[in-house]
Amino acid sequence: MIGFLNGEVVARDDPYIVIDVGGVGYKVVVANGVLSSISKNTKVKLFVYTHVREDAISLFGFLDSLDLKLFENLISVSGVGPKTAMNIFSIGDREKIIQAIITNDVSFFTSVPRLGKKNAQKIIIELKTKFGSIGDLDLAKIDVKENSEVIAALKTFGFSSREVLEAVRSIRGEGKTTEEKIRMALKELGK
Repeated sequence: MIGFLNGEVVARDDPYIVIDVGGVGYKVVVANGVLSSISKNTKVKLFVYTHVREDAISLFGFLDSLDLKLFENLISVSGVGPKTAMNIFSIGDREKIIQAIITNDVSFFTSVPRLGKKNAQKIIIELKTKFGSIGDLDLAKIDVKENSEVIAALKTFGFSSREVLEAVRSIRGEGKTTEEKIRMALKELGK
């Protein structure tokens, strides 16, 4: 796994750059913001995500490790691949992306090529708790502290945050044990 590359930019072929690191040229996909801030024959250090597929290995580079972390969070959302996540970085920097998640700005994400409304909503729902307060979510009728174990347990079964919150919201769990609430929520999710 490559953590970062430190070398000289020897070629640009948008959206790629080629970095010479010790005599080896690495072809790295970068966002428009990175392309505009670097030029050929300059030194650069990029934090890298290595994407391995059956037929290809691709490198995605970022000037800041926090951008890489956000990129990894974006691709953790089902339906969002590395190319789509990089396209998100091409329309906005890290602060704009996080702000769009926190403020439920679906239109920001739908302006990205090949990213529909459904996946835009999934990005917001699944990542909002990482960047905003859990109180910002629509948790009406849910006591988060009381149901935190239930929510965590249901997420381990592979349900999305949205599915879990809707199931917990729909059950009448007052006075029930955590195990009973989990069973009730699983029945709700199985419908």
